[in-house]
Amino acid sequence: MATKKSSAEKRHAQSEVRRLHNKAIKSTCKTYAKQFVEAVLAKDKALAEAKLKLLVSNLDSARSKGVLTRNAVSRKKSRMMKLFNTSFAAASAE
Repeated sequence: MATKKSSAEKRHAQSEVRRLHNKAIKSTCKTYAKQFVEAVLAKDKALAEAKLKLLVSNLDSARSKGVLTRNAVSRKKSRMMKLFNTSFAAASAE
């Protein structure tokens, strides 16, 4: 006969599954952020704009799933928008 799992063991198993799921989502956000910064540094406005849109969408998705807090998402989005605007504002003024 199978042995019963204690509630502590079950909670631990659940938290481990959740931890790995959250880790994957955070990793994806970091990857998109890195790709966006690389596009900005390469001065490729079209690519940077596409990567920024993808990053914002991913951050909002992580927020809705409860992986990242509202303030963390707002801060990251604000910093990325600021980077985009300062990098390409001078180029468009010329």
